[in-house]
Amino acid sequence: MTDVSLIESVTLLQGCLSKMAIEPGAPARYTLRAGEHRRDLNAVLGKPLSLEWTGAIACTHCGRATKKSFAQGHCYPCFKKLAQCDTCIMKPELCHFFAGTCREPAWGERHCFQPHVVYLANASGLKVGITRATQVPTRWLDQGAVQALPILRVETRQQSGFVEVLFKEEVSDRTNWRAMLKGDTVALDLAAERDRLLARLEGGLANLRERFGDDAIQVLDDSPVAFDYPVLEYPTKVASHNLDKTPRISGTLLGLKGQYLILDSGVINLRKYTGYEVKVSV
Repeated sequence: MTDVSLIESVTLLQGCLSKMAIEPGAPARYTLRAGEHRRDLNAVLGKPLSLEWTGAIACTHCGRATKKSFAQGHCYPCFKKLAQCDTCIMKPELCHFFAGTCREPAWGERHCFQPHVVYLANASGLKVGITRATQVPTRWLDQGAVQALPILRVETRQQSGFVEVLFKEEVSDRTNWRAMLKGDTVALDLAAERDRLLARLEGGLANLRERFGDDAIQVLDDSPVAFDYPVLEYPTKVASHNLDKTPRISGTLLGLKGQYLILDSGVINLRKYTGYEVKVSV
């Protein structure tokens, strides 16, 4: 039986949004996900595209209807009870697993007690970040990075948080999304930046190794990687669409970068609207 959700001739899709799937390539390959439907967005470049929010939002965890989305697609009860929505996800150094107060200890063991990578990336300038080792290179593509370099491998998410806090003394952990979408990011020598930062932070890293063990924080000798995105034209002035204020948006699809659609009418971060039920015309 043919899966109608994958037929290229489909022009109207309806379902709850998930973040776009991105595969590395020259350029990266983007797939729109709306409910069970999938659509190759690279094939839509230069063509009209419209999104219309139906007014419905479904929690991505439990599926219940919610009037407002919390933490990118959760209802309020799930937002309050799930470990993946806790403060320590954004600030891993605040992990409270060993205090016995983790919201979901089994979930924490599966996701937080796994190897993590501390990396340098360039999406709008130099930044430091962390991700599970299994999320490389997805994390970088989601951020719209044009360059990335893993620099350290640690044993747990909490340890990655302590390392990131140390690096934030020298480098930002944020991406300027407007600058990222203008497409004029200047290439950096990430290997040289790595060496500079490791030298400056040698004392702090030594303290963390003394606390967690010499093998807990390992320096990586990887080479930088570069990414290319499917963009016909970058905006000179970045104007952002908001489905909560304007439920229907449309325009010609000019590009895809990070989790953003770049339309000639403005840009929209689809990940922000995870769980929103939309009608997509392409």
